[in-house]
Amino acid sequence: MAKSTSSKRWLREHFDDPWVRRARDEGWRSRAVYKLEEIAGRDRIFHRGQTIVDLGAAPGGWSQWCAARLGPETRLLALDILPIEPLPGVTFIQGDFTEPVVYEALAAALDGRPADVVLSDMAPNISGVKAVDAPRAMALCELAADFAAAHLKAGGTFLVKAFQGEGFDRLLTALRVQYGKVAVRKPRASRPRSPELYLVARGLRDDRRVLFPND
Repeated sequence: MAKSTSSKRWLREHFDDPWVRRARDEGWRSRAVYKLEEIAGRDRIFHRGQTIVDLGAAPGGWSQWCAARLGPETRLLALDILPIEPLPGVTFIQGDFTEPVVYEALAAALDGRPADVVLSDMAPNISGVKAVDAPRAMALCELAADFAAAHLKAGGTFLVKAFQGEGFDRLLTALRVQYGKVAVRKPRASRPRSPELYLVARGLRDDRRVLFPND
């Protein structure tokens, strides 16, 4: 089957992308590590010895970066619906985060210990239909936000990829209620035409609650 015009454009942009070339040259699994690296440098969300949960981990770039930068004393749990090649020091769970059994398996892997940081770079499979894709993306953000509220320690940090559009302001407002400080970031490695933004929510309040209960 012939590739669509949009697919050809994406492939051309991908292989011409300097961040992709840099990641390949430096041995990182994805260009997304540079988004995390920039946010980490600016917001100082990591230190050695933390417990970190990485949602939407495939192909493993963020977990790879955390393991390399934070050392073996850091506990890393990663999850994705897709498989990833094993990473030293990273416990990986494969499954669909929207399924309760997978969600609970991740919670159980924490073994009663709260996380210091929850990362979510999750995104749905894109259909190209905005009315379909936007609600799916926001549903993942909301699910990740409620996981973070339930499993972060007081004062913990939640970093989530979100997309500008319907539901974004609601998510931002909800996080500002639950965390002491919320910053909006657009890393340089994020493609300019992409609607993605990253929300850095720091200082989870003691009065935590489910932000987005199921109807």
